[in-house]
Amino acid sequence: MDPAGKTGTVDADDEERLERQGRRWEYATTAWNSLEAVVAIALGLAAHSLGLIAFGLDTCVEVFASLVVLWQLGGATERENPARTRRAMRLIGSAFAILGAYLIFTAVQGVLAGHRPDSSPVGMGFLTATVAVMFFLAWGKRRTGIALKNRPLLANASMALLDGGLAAGILAALILDSAFGWWWADPVAAAIVALAALNAARESWATR
Repeated sequence: MDPAGKTGTVDADDEERLERQGRRWEYATTAWNSLEAVVAIALGLAAHSLGLIAFGLDTCVEVFASLVVLWQLGGATERENPARTRRAMRLIGSAFAILGAYLIFTAVQGVLAGHRPDSSPVGMGFLTATVAVMFFLAWGKRRTGIALKNRPLLANASMALLDGGLAAGILAALILDSAFGWWWADPVAAAIVALAALNAARESWATR
């Protein structure tokens, strides 16, 4: 069964239009994530927040995944060159694995160190904007990926959704720590997203 659960085909004109649309989504994601990485790391260093710093670093992995999808969309279609799609899925799977492993390392380190971040109202505002932007990008890429039946684009939509989830988790952790002193909420949120990332890596590598 195809990703949309349908058996219809896409004609050449529609396929070309959808590929252009997919590239636009990826360009938008790359641009936002590049800004996101710089801002999150800078705010994290200022607030001594491991969560914000980790969020900025994992965004660099997502930029790589977007570049992989752009590479895949720039070549032959999945039907014409399935080997190119498999390579793209494995590269994205590797990015998911790196992200998951890094988040687990950060979560364990945060628990052992009992690290308490400083309050960062600007960071909270930026994370709120990130949640909205990444969920919107994930929706757009998934919709286009389903119509195009493009697995790398769908996998990257899942990564954008994870990014939004991670931003929401870190935002909630910062709020809980500021309001109740629950310093452990930050590493717990990171660990939950890490498990989701590792599962996505497994699914990407299982693609044939």
